[in-house]
Amino acid sequence: MSSSSAPWDYIAKLVCIGDSGCGKSSLTIRLCEGRFVTHHDVTIGVEFGSRVVPVGPPYSLDAAASQQQQQQQQQPPPILDATSQSSPASPKGLPSPPLASRDKSSPPPPPPQKHMKLSLWDTAGQETYKSVTRSYFRGASGALLVFDLTRRSTFQHVTDWLNDLRQIAEPDIVVVLVGNKADLVPPEGEEEGQTQGDARAQPSSSSPPPPTGAGPGTPGKPAGGGPPRREVSRAEAEAWARQNGILEYIETSAKSGENVERAFMHVAERIFQNIQAGKYDLNDRRSGVKSAGAAGGGGGFGAQQPVRLTTAKGQQGTARACC
Repeated sequence: MSSSSAPWDYIAKLVCIGDSGCGKSSLTIRLCEGRFVTHHDVTIGVEFGSRVVPVGPPYSLDAAASQQQQQQQQQPPPILDATSQSSPASPKGLPSPPLASRDKSSPPPPPPQKHMKLSLWDTAGQETYKSVTRSYFRGASGALLVFDLTRRSTFQHVTDWLNDLRQIAEPDIVVVLVGNKADLVPPEGEEEGQTQGDARAQPSSSSPPPPTGAGPGTPGKPAGGGPPRREVSRAEAEAWARQNGILEYIETSAKSGENVERAFMHVAERIFQNIQAGKYDLNDRRSGVKSAGAAGGGGGFGAQQPVRLTTAKGQQGTARACC
């Protein structure tokens, strides 16, 4: 495929990292295929996916305007007294000027929409493969750092994942912290007191986390049964993201699709801004971003071949492509 016929202008490598069972594969499949997989085998090595998304104006301008409109709709309408109701219209309510006084020159055409191909690398979260999967961080320009909202231990480990990422990946890598499985927990306000109490009862990050799967309960659920509980508050996750230079904290649900596209799109948009600022050498093979011409219209990050690894028991597994 030639660069002129490529349906995208740039290609960027993104990695999904975090503990096993946080839903990294489900997030990737939701973005690539728009569906939710109820049961997914444990990722061995790495799995691949891709999605072409719009970046920059006019898409980014329309998205910002839509978000601002939603915020305005959520605000209560202003209360007007008798004086304000009888007063003349404010400057915002003035009618449009007559056509004769307008500039008859046609407005400039909108800039052509740019598109970016996200090359998604879903890495294994098991400690057994951590030394191998870290090698896939090299050349990444963006990352989703994922943890499970119902398992505090996965949040306690995001610091280790971030340290490994920044030691290997590009210096300007764009990272978004993602609290997944939001569909399993009620709105935070309904159990705010309970969540804060649980947080105070948790040991410090230097202490080993308690086993979440101990007893008759399953991981993320109380030992006595019942629905899962939120174990990480939004305020705590946002504070951690600010302290560690993370772009944003977003809570997602791979099952319902809530905020999944938003998480990936925010990474893509910031990468595009970095391209505009000249932070990447688009002709350098080691760069995490390439233009369509430099990538030859193909993958650009090497052949996406299945990766065969040997487990501790000598069994082999094959990484599968999710889309």
